Amino acid sequence: MVAINLDFGIVRRLRQWSRRWAFKRHGVDPDPLTLPGRRIYIIPTGLGVAFAAMLFAMFIGAMNYANNLALGLTFLLGSLALTAMHYAHRNLSGLIVRSAISEPVFAGDMARFHIALENAAPLARHELTLANDHGAAAPLRVPANGRGVFELQLPAPRRGLLTLDHFEIVTKHPFGLFRAWSHVHMKLNCVVYPKPSPRGLSAPPVETDTGGAQDSTRGDEEFAGTRPFHPGDSPRRIAWKAYAREQGLHVKLYAGTAVTSHVFDWDVLGGLSTEARLSQLARWIEDAYAEGRAFALKLPDLEIPANIGPAHRQRCLTALALFEP
Repeated sequence: MVAINLDFGIVRRLRQWSRRWAFKRHGVDPDPLTLPGRRIYIIPTGLGVAFAAMLFAMFIGAMNYANNLALGLTFLLGSLALTAMHYAHRNLSGLIVRSAISEPVFAGDMARFHIALENAAPLARHELTLANDHGAAAPLRVPANGRGVFELQLPAPRRGLLTLDHFEIVTKHPFGLFRAWSHVHMKLNCVVYPKPSPRGLSAPPVETDTGGAQDSTRGDEEFAGTRPFHPGDSPRRIAWKAYAREQGLHVKLYAGTAVTSHVFDWDVLGGLSTEARLSQLARWIEDAYAEGRAFALKLPDLEIPANIGPAHRQRCLTALALFEP
């Protein structure tokens, strides 16, 4: 067990040294990034080392017994290994690395970064995966002229912007004899919301009635026009007649929807620390959103008017995540 831990420690230090060396050489990578061949590194895997040892033993035996058939088989397998090394390099060369959408998470959860690999070549890329210090994504096959989206996880211990500044693109295709990889240093960000505090402190009472917050599920008051359809809009609000006239997919808007709202005010939570205030505000926002109630948010340097819906929730939680006292 001690020997195994020592080996893992040596491998970890070698990888960290390789990562620092690659960063000094290439710096921060653009988004998107096209992988050139000179940035791809190759080493034999454990299976590759065992395969090389087997070839050496076969070569010694064939020479000792002057067996031409055994020599031919040894050279054939050796050429197969060299071809595998070439294909491992080609499997990564020319890939386009591009960031994808990373959904916000709450502090204490695992942030999920999505990264797309695009293959502009007429040949498919096999057994590609992404890895960092906290794990690896599931291997995928990226088809010719196609793309694959990988997910890397990173712990999100505190609110704010969480940055994934390094990951590796790895392949062991074909045969698993060689490990080909490339270091990528992109600044990929994920918003981390404050962790909502436990339920207990009641939300402020309803303060206002507002017609400015448009509830897509209630109210059929005065027609106020249309707007383009967005994912998540209620099908009952779609202007089907306009759609039948080939005018595009639009949603009806109504004015004067009576929606009661709360005002979640920073100053109401006097006596709490900054992080405790943010956690309590996050709790109130989550509860109000789950119950379909409108709410406004007041911070020392920002005031968000009352509204409802997922976009409003995201805007308010993002303001809490990025709040600087």
